[in-house]
Amino acid sequence: MNLQAWGLCLLALKVSVVFGQKMMYDGDQVFKVTPQTSEQAQHLQGLCKTWLLDLWKPSQVENIHPRAEVHVMVPASFLEQLRENLLHYTIPFEVLISNVGELLGHNNIGSQRKQIKSLANYDYTRYHVMDEIYDWMSLIVEQNTDVVSMHYLGSTYESRPIFYLKIGVPSSVPKKIIWMDCGIHAREWIAPAYCQWFVKEILANRHSDSKLNKVLQAVDFYIVPVLNIDGYIYSWTKDRLWRKSRSPHNNGTCYGVDLNRNFDAKWCSIGASPNCSDLTFCGTGPASEPETEAVARLVKSRQSDVLCFLTIHSYGQLILQAYGYTEEPSKNHNEMLNVSKNAAAAILSKHGKEYRTGSASLILYPNSGSSRDWATDLGIPFSYTFELRDKGVHGFVLPEDQIQPTCEETMAGMMYIVNHVSAPYIGNSAVTIISVSRWNNVLLAFILSSSCTLLW
Repeated sequence: MNLQAWGLCLLALKVSVVFGQKMMYDGDQVFKVTPQTSEQAQHLQGLCKTWLLDLWKPSQVENIHPRAEVHVMVPASFLEQLRENLLHYTIPFEVLISNVGELLGHNNIGSQRKQIKSLANYDYTRYHVMDEIYDWMSLIVEQNTDVVSMHYLGSTYESRPIFYLKIGVPSSVPKKIIWMDCGIHAREWIAPAYCQWFVKEILANRHSDSKLNKVLQAVDFYIVPVLNIDGYIYSWTKDRLWRKSRSPHNNGTCYGVDLNRNFDAKWCSIGASPNCSDLTFCGTGPASEPETEAVARLVKSRQSDVLCFLTIHSYGQLILQAYGYTEEPSKNHNEMLNVSKNAAAAILSKHGKEYRTGSASLILYPNSGSSRDWATDLGIPFSYTFELRDKGVHGFVLPEDQIQPTCEETMAGMMYIVNHVSAPYIGNSAVTIISVSRWNNVLLAFILSSSCTLLW
């Protein structure tokens, strides 16, 4: 059977694996393939295109290059054929995940909502469905009204509200902002888990950590626990490995946009697809999706106040900076690189996990339309993409027993960045207050002295 025929068979297979309205991946495997020559890379590109294989790394076939790892999910019925093909063309490969379906079973896909009545029983070492995260946000605000408030960011395509948490000591004047969003790609569950962990740690340590207390006086955190809410819910109820949003396209024949290809940063010029069936579909135009437009509207309205733009993803263990759409460095490339290297060192010191740092186009693959590059082009001084654990052993299906160590090490690196970017603004208001106070004392002394002279 030729490759085209195999592609048609696979398309039929993808339809038939839907059982009980959930995608089943029993027996599917994830291969790590490393083509050594241009010919081997081109052949692997052809296989992925024709067989409609799900690329986990890189996200587009055009980014398959010699001597670069490729992680690809292969349906169980195609395993033998793919192995024979790779062996025939002497392309090195190994199995990263031997049974995707079995691994998915450990993550309780389709779990029913549990009503969260108290933060005391909220388990940060488990993945949570969206309704539980909504409950969690409300309780966080309710129990920390002095420093936390919840705000409406916008609405998803399916009319679900997107909220962000604003965390900081209230001020009568506008403060600087550190932005963090999680869950822009639906299947990357560790990202929303980290956003929740970050909030928990900030609030738990704000009184005992004097440096953090000063940060909260100078800076407000804007935290979006889940941006792609429609896709996230779909990944729990229908397809654990769903990536995109859920807006329909091409008369409803395909769904979803890769929201991290939808920002106005050389939109759809490289590393993104105009084909709505592709995982990296860039949408119908820059910020065409309501989720993307909501972020752009808020951040642009406060862009002069935003110190740092952070977007959390998985997997690969990377701290990426601009740019993805060009190999040209950003204006403050060296400073951003030094900061990310120190953050990576802090991560390494926690649990021994190594993170690579650098421009996305150089250490990952070229891509346009990312929020990180968009924020950099706006003039925001620091903008990073965090790709959390792991390096492919579990990929997008990181087990729950790795949530805590992943969040702990990420927190160490994140706080280095937070402290660095906020340092110039800590103490400024206090210095002003002290200076005014001293001037008032001098003025008061002068008045008293003058009064006394007059009395005499």
